[in-house]
Amino acid sequence: MNKSIIKGSFGFLLLSVALYSCKSTQEVTKQKETVGINVSYMDKSVNPADDFNRYVNGAWLDKTEIPSDRTRWGSFDELRKNTDDDVMAILKEAINDKTIDPNSDQAKAISLYKTVLDTVGRNKAGINPLKPYLAKINAVQNADQLVALLAEMEPEMGLGFFGSYIGADAKNSNKNVIYVGTGSLGLPDRDYYVSDAPDNKEKREKYVAHVTRMLQYIGESEATANANAKNILALETKMSTATFDRVERRDRRKTYNPMSFSDLQKLAPSVKWDAYFQNVGIGKVDSLVVSQPKYIQAVETILNENQVEDWKAYMRWTALRGTSGLLSTEIENANWEFYGKTLTGAVKQRPAEERALATVNGRLGEALGKLYVAKKFPPEAKAKAQAMIANVMQAFDNRISNLPWMTKATKENAKIKLNKFRVKIGYPDKWKDYSALIVKSPEQGGTYFENSRLYAKWSHIKNIEKLGKPVDKEEWGMSPQTVNAYFSPTNNEIVFPAAILQPPFYDYKADEAVNYGGIGAVIGHEISHGFDDSGSRYNADGNLINWWSDEDLSQFTTLGSALADQYSALEPLPGIFVDGKFTLGENIGDLGGVNAAFDGLQIYLKANGNPGLIDGFTPEQRFFISWATIWRSKMRDEAIKNQVKTDPHSPGMYRAYVPLQNVEAFYKAFNILPHNSMYLPFEKRVKIW
Repeated sequence: MNKSIIKGSFGFLLLSVALYSCKSTQEVTKQKETVGINVSYMDKSVNPADDFNRYVNGAWLDKTEIPSDRTRWGSFDELRKNTDDDVMAILKEAINDKTIDPNSDQAKAISLYKTVLDTVGRNKAGINPLKPYLAKINAVQNADQLVALLAEMEPEMGLGFFGSYIGADAKNSNKNVIYVGTGSLGLPDRDYYVSDAPDNKEKREKYVAHVTRMLQYIGESEATANANAKNILALETKMSTATFDRVERRDRRKTYNPMSFSDLQKLAPSVKWDAYFQNVGIGKVDSLVVSQPKYIQAVETILNENQVEDWKAYMRWTALRGTSGLLSTEIENANWEFYGKTLTGAVKQRPAEERALATVNGRLGEALGKLYVAKKFPPEAKAKAQAMIANVMQAFDNRISNLPWMTKATKENAKIKLNKFRVKIGYPDKWKDYSALIVKSPEQGGTYFENSRLYAKWSHIKNIEKLGKPVDKEEWGMSPQTVNAYFSPTNNEIVFPAAILQPPFYDYKADEAVNYGGIGAVIGHEISHGFDDSGSRYNADGNLINWWSDEDLSQFTTLGSALADQYSALEPLPGIFVDGKFTLGENIGDLGGVNAAFDGLQIYLKANGNPGLIDGFTPEQRFFISWATIWRSKMRDEAIKNQVKTDPHSPGMYRAYVPLQNVEAFYKAFNILPHNSMYLPFEKRVKIW
């Protein structure tokens, strides 16, 4: 994630649709029956008013198995896999293209890809690439040397404790400022450290066993490694205990703590902050923002305790964990067995080529993006998306006007924010400049480890260069081939990469009810993020400034609490509950997105006419069916446990129907009555946007 962009992400759909050329009346009829919604995935023996997810996705659920190299499988995953296959084909074509400029961005992507796959070279090198860094860690004798090493290593690899970066000022979104953030922890969420729930206790025990195993790769005996692993867990628990919990982290007001340099020095006097900022390349600092002051105070306590050997064990582990995928395949596989298998339930790793492609997409995404857009993104997709966005935006505007709980003055502020939304579709107008990035192929003596180090340094320099310059609001936080979308609160923008605008999820051959239930709801979801419990704290200019009246904010908070309660009652596994407060932003996004997209469809139908029944369904029914197909999914138990602790999105099977239970049009479309399971009493239905 780009540190300066807070994304509201959304999972998406791929319908396995057979397409037919129009050669006869029979084939035309067949096309109409198959484009858009694949009715063969439905279970029509089920009453949609009793189990809507089963009705829409039942046959698919019965016949689908989660691939062994995945922890979940669904529409989003299918679409992403197909897109990756497209990008892989493009990359391989480029590899075989002898005319590619060896200094081009595409050549750099190819070189990086080759070094990731150079397992012979990686296995031969073993742990050797990491040894110089381990030697620096082992040389640390006191707090001053520790901080000096953190600063020295920050451009190449974080060693934990704390870090800094440059990003948009939350209260002045045109200005870049310095942020000081928390350090790196080996478990993915605070709950794993501080909660004594049985699953968390089990994962802590397995974590210690995993760290013990991994430390032996860098030469520690089993006994020493086990002792260090226990000390690492204890140290990380101290750090984690001082951090915000997952709900607090979503509140930007809590993580925005501007202060002077002298105030930071008082917060942690054992750290020579002036030397630290000088050595990381930032230079003299007058003011900055600290994300979690209590955490920095905890680091001060840890430094004062002077447990130098524990510090070094933690840094050795942090360095090894961060580079395990760059070293030998044995080390890479060992680390995956905990993070992939134990934590999320995967059975086997994804193929090496897929992992290599993911690395290239993550680091040189726009280099591949240029090729992807040229081959896969037709101009008409952007034009139709723009028309749909206009309708959904108009629908959202209308819904603001008709809100019964919001006063006129706040409605006007909401509309000002909506009308100032920036919309990005497809790909950047200005591509990322990789000219200063050095990437060497195996033939040139390049290695995955070295290329990763060079990339980290390049990224660090690019980030530092932002200081003193206005925020670049043309920058994208996702590559064009990413199957996702996001809302940036500081830019007040919604962004839709090219990969989300493709058939059959978004298909110009399908009827608009299906498209509005798919991409239209994505659009509405991202718009709604500007008005969820987090995004609504930012004004029309992307600044963390309150634009609500006290009365309206109280009403909004009450409605949000009611929606959170709906989701907190959901129990995907025995004793495992969705966290409604943690997932509230995404749940508001889903609810607002469905409502706005449905109203946008009505605007379209009024202007273009109602096509009547297709596949026996009305446009309204097809809209809701399309929404539920997006969320057809299966997950492994461990993946569900991990998701509810770490992911602000609710599990897909709930997203398929829970938002709809609050939408009056859903009840009308499927004749849902009080005796039906999908029925939610009117007074319990939540209408926010």
